[in-house]
Amino acid sequence: MTQSAGSYSNTVLPFVLSITVGVAYRSQSSEGVSSLSSSPSNSLETQSQSLSRSQSMDIDTASCEKSMSQVDVDSGIENMEVEDSDRREKRTLAEKDSSSSSDVSEEQASHLICKILRVSWKEQDRDVIFLPSLAAEFQKNPRDVYSDFRDLIGQILMEALMMSTRSRDCNPFASLTATSQPITAARSPDRHLTLVPPSSQSGSPMMPCTGSFGASSLSSLGASGGGMTGDSGSDRFTIESCKETEMLNYLIERFDCVGMEERKAPKMCSQPAVSQLLSNIRSQCISHAALVLQGTLTQPRAPLQPSLLVPYMLCRNLPYGFIQELVRMTHQEEDVFKQIFVPILQGLTLAVKECSFDSDNFKFPLMALAELCEIKFGKTHPVCNLITSLPLWCPDPLSPGTGREIQSLSFLGAFFSLSVFAEDDTKVGDKFFSGPAITMENTRVVSQSLQHYLESARGDLFKILHNILLNGETREAALSYMAALVNRNVKKAQMQTDDKLVSTDGFMMNFLWVLQQLSMKIKLETVDALYIFHPKCRLNVSTEETRLNATMEDLKSWLTELHEDPSKFSEPKFPTECFFLTLHAHHLSILPCCRRYIRRLRAIRDLNRCFLVKVILKKLVRSKACADAGLLDENLLRRCLQFFSMVIQLILRMVEPAYPGVTLPLNPEIPKSFAALPEFYIEDVAEFLLFIVQYFPQVLYEPCTEDIVNFLVVFICSQNYIKNPYLIAKLVEVLFVTNPAVQPRTQRFFEMMENHPVSINQLVPALMKFYTDVEHTGATSEFYDKFTIRYHISTIFKSLWQNINHQGTFLEEFNSGKQFVRYINMLINDTTFLLDESLESLKRIHEIQEEMKNKEQWDQLPRDQQQSRQSQLTQDERVSRSYLALATETVDMFHILTKQVQKPFLRPVSMETCYTPACRAFKNDHNISDAVQ
Repeated sequence: MTQSAGSYSNTVLPFVLSITVGVAYRSQSSEGVSSLSSSPSNSLETQSQSLSRSQSMDIDTASCEKSMSQVDVDSGIENMEVEDSDRREKRTLAEKDSSSSSDVSEEQASHLICKILRVSWKEQDRDVIFLPSLAAEFQKNPRDVYSDFRDLIGQILMEALMMSTRSRDCNPFASLTATSQPITAARSPDRHLTLVPPSSQSGSPMMPCTGSFGASSLSSLGASGGGMTGDSGSDRFTIESCKETEMLNYLIERFDCVGMEERKAPKMCSQPAVSQLLSNIRSQCISHAALVLQGTLTQPRAPLQPSLLVPYMLCRNLPYGFIQELVRMTHQEEDVFKQIFVPILQGLTLAVKECSFDSDNFKFPLMALAELCEIKFGKTHPVCNLITSLPLWCPDPLSPGTGREIQSLSFLGAFFSLSVFAEDDTKVGDKFFSGPAITMENTRVVSQSLQHYLESARGDLFKILHNILLNGETREAALSYMAALVNRNVKKAQMQTDDKLVSTDGFMMNFLWVLQQLSMKIKLETVDALYIFHPKCRLNVSTEETRLNATMEDLKSWLTELHEDPSKFSEPKFPTECFFLTLHAHHLSILPCCRRYIRRLRAIRDLNRCFLVKVILKKLVRSKACADAGLLDENLLRRCLQFFSMVIQLILRMVEPAYPGVTLPLNPEIPKSFAALPEFYIEDVAEFLLFIVQYFPQVLYEPCTEDIVNFLVVFICSQNYIKNPYLIAKLVEVLFVTNPAVQPRTQRFFEMMENHPVSINQLVPALMKFYTDVEHTGATSEFYDKFTIRYHISTIFKSLWQNINHQGTFLEEFNSGKQFVRYINMLINDTTFLLDESLESLKRIHEIQEEMKNKEQWDQLPRDQQQSRQSQLTQDERVSRSYLALATETVDMFHILTKQVQKPFLRPVSMETCYTPACRAFKNDHNISDAVQ
């Protein structure tokens, strides 16, 4: 290249600068771009210019620092518009003469520029870049080379970068000695974007970091045509070796050198003239980096090609302020901003798709995106605006598998997909839970580490979504996306679901965690309980969804009446929308995970009896260990319990506006708003309580425990409010599993329940009534279901009988209660049936065992007949064990009653009811004793 930098700019730059927010050169020509060689200037210029003439290109350090701060938003994110605390002061554009305003001479300023940019036009040296074109200009007429120092910096950078494009082997930066720790590059055979992070990774691409970026050594490496392999094995990110990389390395290090200079000589750099000069160097480095990233100086990059800047961001070793300035200087030019940052977002998406919790590489793309979303100027988060404008922000559904679609195709889907569940990602189980000597202690330690990883990843996911919600321009898009995630995964709540059609458990659990954080400070007073009936409700609640106490016709009639007067509805606010999104997210995430966990444990127990399926068993055990890490997380379960406590309070306020003051019986007229609620609002609470009591009971002791006790007592004692008897049975089961005889670790909770003021007078009669009512539930399995339900009630009765306060209620009910005779009748009938069935089962068991003892006769039976008999034996053993347990509990209850309160049984009606069944029961008991002997 023989033409000077100045003449080159006249021929090339008008095109370059017309499509970029770029280099802030002095603009005087008719095209808006001047020659880089113009009138001389002996002063330090303070004039700030931009190509578009619409923004300042100077770095406002204070503004950058302020833009990093985030507003602490409580529950009222509907009021998210934050005060503009980082408004810039307008700068004067008047030129100042250096001789009168500064002690820095032009020679000193030129020396400082050359020192930072590592260039020279006077002499060649191995540690600087010699600029021949600029040298020729200075020899010809030194006073006409540049108009101000900003102009000079632009010429220097442009010539240095253009020297790199002369030929493939030409690398002007190869002679530079690294002034800081370099980023090591590695070529990946699969061409994935990877980069070996430096040993110190505490720095942030947007925060001050201890180790600076050493570009020159990497540039010289790239020139030699190779990549450098680090020692970190597979934990690498790959950086592309090309001319653009050489240029970026140089510009990034020059940007960093400004900060190093300020730290080394703070007094000198605080002088206005020097400070302005350093600011100009920074802004010019950013402007030229923008040109490089667009491919303007080489060739345009393919639209889907990841940005060259992504590896630097993943390495987290960019100098402080680099990304913020790149955003600030380009975000007002929409086309340029998209051209630079869309490839960055695509690159981060590709990077996170390659990550897993089997290493800590997952955190780099998450942290990079979180920090990009945090960058704001005034009230605007430019990157958040860009993300929500992407075509794949919330893509339209294309197939029946809408849940899996939105996870796979949406922009945030890849980031939310990180998971420890074996069904989602086999790498975690293979690495941490596949060793030959996996002990309980090892599993516990690994689970804690994985939970720490999850907490870290979810924290960044929260920052991303929170900033999109904070940004007023993107809040609506964020809420629409959140609602789409819920609505497209409604099938996940079904008992039998095709997992290929819905989002994965890990994805939904991550989404739930973020929603829990958003809901944490919501006050119930700000939540509209009628939101799911609101015309503008984002959630798709089917009219076919089972309701607490309303038929489909009742629901349609009430909704028609409700919607006749639109004035009844106020505009939905964020706390209301966020609360109900979180409620439905629990229904689609934590509860399906709990059910899958229980099914997995049952499968492990069953397979333990079979020696032919050890491979399947080993896989299930590994899957269970992964689920322990992902599901049995104390912090997660506590947050779920706290949220369900808010749900309980909302529901109780609907039936008793004076709550927490509760008086039973409740109003016999059931509020229509309560009756029309989906049944799963209460069922989910009960299911979650059943899960934690069995698998993580220590979580139960929270300040919200009192609400849970109120919830159980109120609805068990108000059975007319819930039409589904199986839902009442599930609440009764919660009382059963918290019984100290079943779960000793919940004794304090059970004591709270039995000493509850309402419980003392209302619980025993309500349970006795339910004991008799459950005889007919309307289900096809009602005959067998009732035995389990009554077993639960009998166990509760035995514990309540030990409480002197409840004894009085029992005696009162026995002497004058309406349910007593029916209760005793059911008790004896159940005992009779259970003993009969147990006897029959024991007889069959004895017969088959005798057959199997005769080995010769057994071997003569056909194979299919042997299998049939063995299957019958297993079934009879299970049935007899279950029926005998139920019968024992029933007989024990009958024994307690007849021993403690004989008088009610001596009434004529009681004797007639009890005598015949009792005699039969006694006879069966005698026969069973004989059979066992």
